[in-house]
Amino acid sequence: MSYFVTGTDTGVGKTLVSCALLHAFAGQGKRVVGFKPVAAGCDDDGHNEDAKHLREAGTVRASYGQINPYCLPQPIAPHLSARHVGARIDFSRIFASYDELAGQSDEVIVEGVGGFCVPLNEKQDSVDLVKQLAIPVILVVGMRLGCLNHALLTMRAIADAQIECAGWVANVLHADMPALQENIDALRERILVPLLGVIPFQAQPDAREAAIHLNMSLFVRPESDA
Repeated sequence: MSYFVTGTDTGVGKTLVSCALLHAFAGQGKRVVGFKPVAAGCDDDGHNEDAKHLREAGTVRASYGQINPYCLPQPIAPHLSARHVGARIDFSRIFASYDELAGQSDEVIVEGVGGFCVPLNEKQDSVDLVKQLAIPVILVVGMRLGCLNHALLTMRAIADAQIECAGWVANVLHADMPALQENIDALRERILVPLLGVIPFQAQPDAREAAIHLNMSLFVRPESDA
């Protein structure tokens, strides 16, 4: 099985939740691997920090290039970052890496870039990528001022695209967010898929600790007829 982890915006904790999922599934004895198809912002070695975290959290040994086929230099919108270096994000390259990883693992956790609708090239965006991967989405909601609007708009976009949403995760970004529980309750009343977990504020994000707060029983799927 695979899941695509998207967020209400950039910087809401997609990598934390993706790595937490990898640790949680690994704890069930599954072979797991993270996949970051597109990353914007890389170090002098041409590697992205989020992609490195995903690679470290997995149990399947894969090359960096398999896990992150597109690592673009500037931390800006990916289609612009690609354009600035004369590149273009080609979905066929992404699918080839995904198929390699899926063939070696029980669970592939695919982490998106930016928000759900971010452009990836001149004609395609992350919505197109998820639809062609044909895997369920998990929405990470960064709990901060404005999160209700961002979460509900993103859920509407997911529904409009007729993409399956497995659930959402509330990631608390500020230790003193006003009306935190009321905001979570407001989203639970309006989002018709399961709340998979509430990750408390962490001054130093720790994916293993975050994994404890995920309700893994909600990921159980019925066995297919064989």
